[in-house]
Amino acid sequence: MRSFLLVFEKFSREPDMVKSAAAPQSLDKFDRAILELVQRDNAMPLRLMAEQVNLSTAAVQRRIKRMEEAGVITGNVAIVDPNAVGRPITIIVEVMAERTSIEALEAMKAHFRVPEVQQCYYVTGEVDFVLVLTVASMQEYQALARRLFAENTNVTWFKTIVALDRVKVGLEVPAG
Repeated sequence: MRSFLLVFEKFSREPDMVKSAAAPQSLDKFDRAILELVQRDNAMPLRLMAEQVNLSTAAVQRRIKRMEEAGVITGNVAIVDPNAVGRPITIIVEVMAERTSIEALEAMKAHFRVPEVQQCYYVTGEVDFVLVLTVASMQEYQALARRLFAENTNVTWFKTIVALDRVKVGLEVPAG
C-alpha cells in the first residue's frame, strides 16, 4: 500500500496537491539523527552536526541536500515568539463548511491562506477545518473572523477557542 502526505503549504504558489512522502525505511540511523538535530537548531554548523552523528561534514551536507530534494525536509524557518512581535493572542477556530465538493474545499483552503493563520488542517470528524491563528487584539480577531468566516458563504458555523497559555508549541516530528 502506498502512503501519501497531505501538505498545506502557507506560502506555496502551486495549487494544493497530494505529495508522496519519502518512505520511512529509506532513512537510516544517520538521517534520523541529522533530522533530530536540524529540527532543534537548523543553524547548527555542519561541523558540529557531523561530530554529533559521527559522519564527515561533507556526508552530513549531502544527506541534508538529499532529504531536501526528497521532500523529507520541506523548509528552514525561524521560530518567532508572538509576544515579542505584538501578537500575543493565540486562537483555535473550528470551521464547518456547507459544501464539501473538491472545488468548494479548494476555495476554502485558498481563503484561509492569510498571514494570521499559522496552521490550517482539513480534518475528519464534526468539523471540516481547524485553524490556529495569532492576533494582536480581540478587535483584530473580530475583523478577521468577519472576513474569513462570517462573510464566507460556504461557512455554516465556526467556533472560537482562545488559548490561555501556549503550553507546548512546535512542529518537530520524531525522526526515530
